[in-house]
Amino acid sequence: MDIVILSRIQFALSTLFHFLFAPLTMGLVILVAIMETMHVRTKKDLYRRMADFWGVLFTINYTLGVVTGIVNEFQFGTNWSKYSTFVGDIFGTPLAIEGLFAFFLESAFIGLWFFGRGRISPKMRAFSMWMVALGSNTSAVWIITANGFMHHPVGYELKDGIIHLSNFWELVTNPYAIYIFIHTLLSSYTTGAFFVITVSAYHLLRTPKMDFFRISFRYGILFALFSTFAVIGTGHFHGVYTAKAQPAKAAAFGSIWESEEDHPYPLLVIPNVKKERNFIEWLKVPYLGSLLYTNNIHGKVPGLMDFPKEDRPSVHPLFWSFRIMVGIGFLMFALPALAYYLYRKKQIFYNKKFLTILVYSLPLPFIATNLGWVVTEMGRQPWVVYGLLRTEKAVSPISLGEILFSLGGLVLFYSILIIVDVYLLVKYARKNPEVKE
Repeated sequence: MDIVILSRIQFALSTLFHFLFAPLTMGLVILVAIMETMHVRTKKDLYRRMADFWGVLFTINYTLGVVTGIVNEFQFGTNWSKYSTFVGDIFGTPLAIEGLFAFFLESAFIGLWFFGRGRISPKMRAFSMWMVALGSNTSAVWIITANGFMHHPVGYELKDGIIHLSNFWELVTNPYAIYIFIHTLLSSYTTGAFFVITVSAYHLLRTPKMDFFRISFRYGILFALFSTFAVIGTGHFHGVYTAKAQPAKAAAFGSIWESEEDHPYPLLVIPNVKKERNFIEWLKVPYLGSLLYTNNIHGKVPGLMDFPKEDRPSVHPLFWSFRIMVGIGFLMFALPALAYYLYRKKQIFYNKKFLTILVYSLPLPFIATNLGWVVTEMGRQPWVVYGLLRTEKAVSPISLGEILFSLGGLVLFYSILIIVDVYLLVKYARKNPEVKE
């Protein structure tokens, strides 16, 4: 057993667990805020009940998600103390802002929204939910700002073996962080939209004429159309910038071993068997590799052989994670596009087969977003701060027994949280909001 590997596994599991909650929080809150706003504008009780129904589901997920986020940050001091010492002057700044401003903003207003029902005006409830949305999205800004520095260090100076912040503006305008944030935010919007679509489809299968879920379904479809289309576009530009900032990662995405100087590179879609260094090409799209990595069909694509072996990321997890993520992304665009077409044709609410497909599509955004983080974080290896600090130099001086104990406890604790979250979400999502208990 290796302390570095176990520490990486523990942090990866805690991050992936947390990212089952965070995207739904950031996406669903926007839709709840829109419903609150529609209630203020139209005075219709239907929007009041919609905001309450979806708001309860949001609150359940938000509450449990906060716990996983706190545990995630504690690991910097327990498992990655050398990393914290090396980069603490920079990493601590955005995380402090996130905790002092964003977290307190969203937690204060979620309390006001939830416990103020019947005590505050509809306008104040709508304002409260928009403040929760601002807090949750701002929280992502500062967390991703810190993460973006790990991928593309900017605005720093190195003194006595420790990184110091020299330019705060460079840190917050780091292009790599901006691309990650926009892509993550839109992915979260997709997750929230699909959640509303699938729960609405579940109820429409049983009661096709229920206006409550017909309107919720329409909002989810429109939100999903916007977010999935934008995710695909921003993902492309993020990939192009990644090829500039971390060319070894981009080469691993495509299993590109030899640099192509004079010829455009195809995109290898499906491999057959493995050679010593490469896949045998089975299905490939001409020119697409160069276009994806350089935004030019004749662009040069660097190969993994251009980098020392010890500086190359693991190819196979990145190759497959990237393709599955992209495939799910296009599928998530196709489903709401077809749903919107059937909705315009007034054929959607009695199409039981398609509604059933939508119900079972709920895991798709969660799988895609987590694979996105696998691609992002594994592609940075073997660096914890790209080009400055290698991962094996960043771990805490802890024993094998300590890491095994904490890893086992984390898996047990997070598994319980996931079970509780799923149980509560299913319980309240199945309730008929038009039946008073």
